[in-house]
Amino acid sequence: MKLECGICPHHCSLEEGQRGLCRARMNISGTVTCENYGKLSAMALDPIEKKPLYQFHPGSKILSVGSYGCNLRCVFCQNNEISMASPEKIHTDQVMPEKLVDYALKTRNRGNIGIAYTYNEPLVSYEFVRDCAALAREDGLKNVVVTNGYICSEPLVQLLPYLDAMNIDLKAFTEEFYHKMRGDLETVKNSIALAAKECHVEVTTLIIPGENDSEDEMEKLSSWLASINPEIPYHISRFFPRFEMQDRGPTPLDTIYRLADVARKHLKYVYEGNV
Repeated sequence: MKLECGICPHHCSLEEGQRGLCRARMNISGTVTCENYGKLSAMALDPIEKKPLYQFHPGSKILSVGSYGCNLRCVFCQNNEISMASPEKIHTDQVMPEKLVDYALKTRNRGNIGIAYTYNEPLVSYEFVRDCAALAREDGLKNVVVTNGYICSEPLVQLLPYLDAMNIDLKAFTEEFYHKMRGDLETVKNSIALAAKECHVEVTTLIIPGENDSEDEMEKLSSWLASINPEIPYHISRFFPRFEMQDRGPTPLDTIYRLADVARKHLKYVYEGNV
């Protein structure tokens, strides 16, 4: 019997034992859940600014963890080694929520304020993030999610009470761009709008030469973001050739600075990244 996954708009219809497009969610014994629950491929104590979060407890550190899987197909992915990996081809360590929270608490003396779910797309591991975040909140730890924002409204609304901050990728401001990546712009815009009502939100766009680097697109994007809240910190980051997009060079520095100036017409806090 097929079951439909309700986490993201793909709504994958899964037979018993079948994985969804994200490679992380599976129909297991009649329940669609994250097969990668507690399977961590990466863990590091990072500066909070690396997420990037510039206006959420600046100067602090956060325990950053990731698994594998993603529900978009970005040919320029900067973390494709884990986000696009097949489960059988990546090393993971089993870390259950209680163990992760315990480790986060032990790193408080090193400046840690909580847990960041990041590196791959964390929300394909929805149940793991939810369970960890609930436990972390009980122990006074902060919860941060770094996400592509491609999630349905209902599960996002249920998760938001446990989150303190999010950095959401707004990859471009055209449906055409998102369709190439197997997503849609309106879903991500909705995620930003919902999250901005409940927790601290910062937004990031990776500027790719010839794809999303026009002043007109940045004008529309920054104007829309300002309509949500002109004080949302916005990060404009420089692209470097990665994964399946090696046919062009890094984003010219003057492009980053020029687009940042466009965004500043609407937004109070604009930061140039990877420059």
